[in-house]
Amino acid sequence: MRGGSRLLAGVLVVAWGAVYLITQVLVAPALGVLPTLAAGLVVTTVVVLGYPSALRGPRSGATTRKRSRSSARRPRDPRGVRDGLTIAAAGRSMPLRNGLTLDAARRTAQLIRPLLGGDAIAITDTEQVLAFVGPGADHHHVGGTLQTRVSRLAIGKKRTVVVHGRDGIGCPEPDCPLRTAVVAPLAVADRVVGTLKVYRVHDEPAPRVLVDDMASMLSLHLELAEMDRERHLASDAKLDALRAQINPHFLFNILNTIASKSRTDPEESRQLLLRLSDFFRYAVRQDGHFAEFSQEYFFVRTYVSLEQARFGDRLRVRYDLDPQVLTARVPVLVIQPIVENAVKHGIADSVTGGTVHLRARVDPLTRTTSIRVSDDGVGMAPTVLDRLLAGERPGTAGLQHSGVGLWNISQRLDSLFGDRYSFDVASTPGKGTTVDLQIPLR
Repeated sequence: MRGGSRLLAGVLVVAWGAVYLITQVLVAPALGVLPTLAAGLVVTTVVVLGYPSALRGPRSGATTRKRSRSSARRPRDPRGVRDGLTIAAAGRSMPLRNGLTLDAARRTAQLIRPLLGGDAIAITDTEQVLAFVGPGADHHHVGGTLQTRVSRLAIGKKRTVVVHGRDGIGCPEPDCPLRTAVVAPLAVADRVVGTLKVYRVHDEPAPRVLVDDMASMLSLHLELAEMDRERHLASDAKLDALRAQINPHFLFNILNTIASKSRTDPEESRQLLLRLSDFFRYAVRQDGHFAEFSQEYFFVRTYVSLEQARFGDRLRVRYDLDPQVLTARVPVLVIQPIVENAVKHGIADSVTGGTVHLRARVDPLTRTTSIRVSDDGVGMAPTVLDRLLAGERPGTAGLQHSGVGLWNISQRLDSLFGDRYSFDVASTPGKGTTVDLQIPLR
C-alpha cells in the first residue's frame, strides 16, 4: 500500500471514531444504528472526494505534465507505431483473410502502407497486379501483367529480393519514380501465390526484416482463407450427400401409396402429391447451410405427413417445441434425416408401430439450441451402437442397420461447428433410440 493510501485509511479511522464519539457518547440519548451509519457514510464521502489520494490519482494538470514528459523521453520504435497503427492491430483486421482478391489486396495495401516505411506498396498474384498504392500507380495498373523483373525473380526463387537501384527493378517505364524495392513472396504451404512489394523513391530500401514479417503474416491469412474455402467446399459436399441420400425406397413407397389412394380417395392423393412436391422442392432448392428452425420444422411435418399416409395409425409423432426455437438458425437437412432414421429403423420394423418425439429448446444462458428425437421402436444392438459412436463409417458389415444418415450428419456438423456441438445417440434393443443434438445458438 502506498503512503497516500495509508494516510487516507488513518484519516477515515479517525473520522469514524469522531462520529462514534459524537453520536454515542456526547449526545444523550445516543443515536440509533441507522443515523450513526448515515453520518459515517457522509463523512467518509466528504473525506474521499476531498483528498487527492491514490484512490483519485494525481491532479489532471500534473497528469498532463507527467505524460508529456514521459512521451518526450520515450524512444521511437523503428518497428512500432506509425499513424497510430501497429502491425499487431493490422493483423487482426487483415482483409486478405477473405482470400487474394482485388478488393482485399487494395484494402490491405492501404492498411499496411504506413507500417512498412515505403512510398509505394503493391500486392500481386503470380500473373497480375492486384493492388498498387503510391507513386507509380499511373503506369503500374491494377489488373495489368507483372512488369518488373524483380517480381518474377522473387516468385521464381521463392525468397525475398532486395533491389538497390532503378535498373534492378526492371520497370519498362522510363519516368518511373521508384528507385529501390523489397519484394517478398506470399506463400500458401510451399506454393507461392503472389508477392508483397515495398518501393521507395530514394536510394535506401525499406527494412527487409519488416517486409518479411508482414509477408509472413499475409501468407498466414491467405492460408487460413484457403482452409476456410476447403472447409466450405467439404460442407457443401456433405450437404449434397444428404440431398442425394433421400431414400429412393421412401419415394417408391410414397408413390405406391399415392397410386393406391388415387382410386379410393382422389382428393387425398392430390394432397399427397402436393406435399411430396413441397418436400423435394425444399430439399433441393434450400440455399446455404442454415435456415430458421421453423422452416426445418415445416420440412419435418411434410415428411411425417407422407409417412403417416403409408403407415397409418402405426406411426405417431409428438412435437414439444419451445416457441423461442422457431427463430433459431439450425443446419439444413439435419433434423429430418434424424426423424427419418427413427421412422425407418425404429418404427417401421416394429409390428405394433410406435411414437416418435421431437423436442427442441433454446437456452439463452448457454447460447445453445438443443434438439432431441426419440422413438420407442426396436432400438439398436449395443455392438452396432458402439461402432457407430466410434465413428466407423456405415456400409461396413453390421452397420447397414444404422444407415448413412447419422454418420453423414455427424461429419457435416464437424465441418460446420468443429468441437462446439454435441451429438449423442443412446439406444436399447426393444425400447427405442434417442438422439440428442446441441449446437451453438445462431
